[in-house]
Amino acid sequence: MLKVSEIAFSCYPVTDMARARKFYEGTLGLKPTMLHGNPGEMQWTEYDIASGTLTLGAGAPDWKPTPTGCSVGLEVEDFDAAIAHLKANGVKFKMEPFPTPVCRMAFIYDTEGNLVCIHKRKAGHH
Repeated sequence: MLKVSEIAFSCYPVTDMARARKFYEGTLGLKPTMLHGNPGEMQWTEYDIASGTLTLGAGAPDWKPTPTGCSVGLEVEDFDAAIAHLKANGVKFKMEPFPTPVCRMAFIYDTEGNLVCIHKRKAGHH
């Protein structure tokens, strides 16, 4: 039996790495921690966030972006400011902000059509 100790990384497939990086770095403010490959071949970009890693991958055959696949929840410090920033930058929302008993969240599309969750835990929850 496997004993999984943590999530190593979450990865989104992308079709245009430059366009995707512009969104993740310019719009979401992430800083790349590893870049691999060149246009036209397998490419990989990693963003270390706390103890996890969000990855973008391009060039793998039959691996295409989809809003119904994996999604990553990005915890933000100021939920209202994050939502205002995304709207000011013309980001398309799948689900407008909504509350749950433990958090507030919204789902947006990246430039490739993948869903990304913008998330803020309520005090006392982790």
